[in-house]
Amino acid sequence: MDQQKFLNHFFDTCDWSMIENFCKALLECKGTVFFSGVGKSGFISQKVCMTLVSTGTKSVFLSPTDALHGDIGIISEDDLLVLVSKSGSTEELLKLVPYAKAKGAKLVGIHSQPGCKLAKACDMDVHLPLMRELCPFDLAPVTSTAIQMLFGDTCAVAIMQAKKLTMDEYAMNHPAGRIGKRLILKVGDVMKVAKDLPTCSADATLMTELVNLSAKGCGCLLMVQDDGKLTGVYTDGDLRRDLGTKGAGVLDMKLSSIMTKSPRMVSPDMKAVDAMQMMETPSPVTFLPVVEDGYLRGLITLHTLVSAGL
Repeated sequence: MDQQKFLNHFFDTCDWSMIENFCKALLECKGTVFFSGVGKSGFISQKVCMTLVSTGTKSVFLSPTDALHGDIGIISEDDLLVLVSKSGSTEELLKLVPYAKAKGAKLVGIHSQPGCKLAKACDMDVHLPLMRELCPFDLAPVTSTAIQMLFGDTCAVAIMQAKKLTMDEYAMNHPAGRIGKRLILKVGDVMKVAKDLPTCSADATLMTELVNLSAKGCGCLLMVQDDGKLTGVYTDGDLRRDLGTKGAGVLDMKLSSIMTKSPRMVSPDMKAVDAMQMMETPSPVTFLPVVEDGYLRGLITLHTLVSAGL
């Protein structure tokens, strides 16, 4: 309850115009937004950088110690350097100020101590009101780091909205995550290609193609013409049903008389997640032929889609 009270104090007393100006500065930055901090403020700064980068803002964490030993060379006059410190008197950050200014960068100080040295040294300062730390001694950075995180994440989302970042753009920054895969991966990216599929002529008998049906583990036969156009599909499920209704005589029948001539199909350019949904309705299937202008290009299976993380 005490932590909630301390966080409410932050929200109730914060000067939101400062935060608005800070967000505008990030949006107007033509170069890179650098964050720097020491200790726990440094870890928070790194996390905020990661959030900004993932939402489309070029941002990098700069160690203040490494900066003074050569890394400051990365800063230019188009950049914004954000210095994060609870006390606003962190020595390593204050030492960095004159050299960053000499590089022409604009400086922002984020702190919880009004009138601190960092506020006076920077071009812009953002005060994050702090009643006290949750720590019984009011020493361990607990509430202050929570406030810094809230501030950073809130600004990142505000910038996302200001830039009108789309879901597709967000997904492009998260290609390995489930969201990215669902929005980016296309059928052509995950399908089995035609040369690896159990294809045959529709004039062949089921008996002659039984080995082909089971050998490649696709659960189907794909009937194609000499030019590669798909004419039909026959599945191992069809085989079980036909044996039950037609008996062993079905093995001598031509595939043209027992195949499905108009199967559900997808194109290579379709999103893989949409193909997965097609497999579920109107009746569940475990694969779909991939066809382009009538020609067989590949096969997509439920196992492949699940393995891809969709």
